[in-house]
Amino acid sequence: MSSVTAEHEAPRALDEGQSDAVTVAFSDAEADVCGVARIGRAMAGGEIVTSGLALLFAGGEPVAVRAEGGVPRSGTGWGDVHAAGVETQIVDPLRAWKVTFEDEDGRHAFALDLTAVSAVARLEAGLPAGKLGGMEGYDQLVTVAGTVTVDGQERPFAGRGQRGHSWGAPDWDKLSVARALGVWLEGDVGVTLTAVRPAKAQSHADEAIHAVMLGHDGESNEPVAQVVADPRVSTTYDAEGRQRHAGLELYLGEDDDYARRAAGEVSCGTTLDLGRLRLDCAFFTWRMDGRSGVGRYDVLRRVDAAA
Repeated sequence: MSSVTAEHEAPRALDEGQSDAVTVAFSDAEADVCGVARIGRAMAGGEIVTSGLALLFAGGEPVAVRAEGGVPRSGTGWGDVHAAGVETQIVDPLRAWKVTFEDEDGRHAFALDLTAVSAVARLEAGLPAGKLGGMEGYDQLVTVAGTVTVDGQERPFAGRGQRGHSWGAPDWDKLSVARALGVWLEGDVGVTLTAVRPAKAQSHADEAIHAVMLGHDGESNEPVAQVVADPRVSTTYDAEGRQRHAGLELYLGEDDDYARRAAGEVSCGTTLDLGRLRLDCAFFTWRMDGRSGVGRYDVLRRVDAAA
C-alpha cells in the first residue's frame, strides 16, 4: 500500500481467515473519560460475520464493557455494521467520521464526531521481521467532540483520539505479544507505534517495531507523517503484567544521535479475556517535548502454554 486514498476507507474484500476492523480510541485532557469502540468483519466458513467491542472509563474506572461476535453481516458499508451497541459512519473519507455506542441498559453511551488533524500513519505488512503480524492499515489523530453518558447522566465531551482501519490475517501460532501505542499531544502532534514479538523470540531485540511521528511541516504547516528510523519503547509492568509506565526514544533519522523522548503513565485500564488471547487495554497521560497529552496503550498476548 504505497499511499492511502479515500477508497481505502471502504470495507476490504476478505479471504477466508482474514479480518477487517475500524477502531476509535478517545480521551479528554485530564484522562477522566476515555473509551474505545471497535467494529470488525471477518470471513469465516465462507461467510462474513461482524463483531463489536466497546469500553468506557470514567473517573479512572471501567464503567461499561460490551463485546459481541459472530453477528451476520447486514450490508456492505461500515454504516451497515452493528455489533455490541457500536456503530460508525464515514462522513468524509479520511477527514470526518461519527461513532456511537450504547450499552444494553442504556445507562452508558457515547455519540461522538471525529475530525482528522494529522496526516495518515501507514502500517504495511511488508515491514521487517514477520510482517508485523500480517496486518496492514493506517491511523490518524483526531479531535473528538460530542456527548458521553455515564450512569444515565449525559455530559459534553471534548478531547483527542485516534482512528484506525486495519486488515489482514494475524497468525497467533507464530506470535506471542502485539503492542499498539498512541500518543496524542497538544498542537495536533503525536506518535503511533506497533510492536510485534515472534513466539520464538529470545528478547525484546527480536521484536519488530514500527513507529510514525505525526506533526506539521515547519514552513507550510501542512500535516506530515515521518516513519521513525529507530523507535525504542520501554515499559514497566505491575505484578499482574499490566502496563504502568512507558518511555519512548524515537531516532527519526538513520544517523541521528538525538532522540525525541516521551514519558507516560497509566491513568486507567482493564483486562479482557479473549480466550487464547489476553488484552490489557490502558489509557496513559504523556509528556513529550514540553507538550502534554493522552493516549492509549494496548498489550495483546497469548496465554496458552505454547506462548
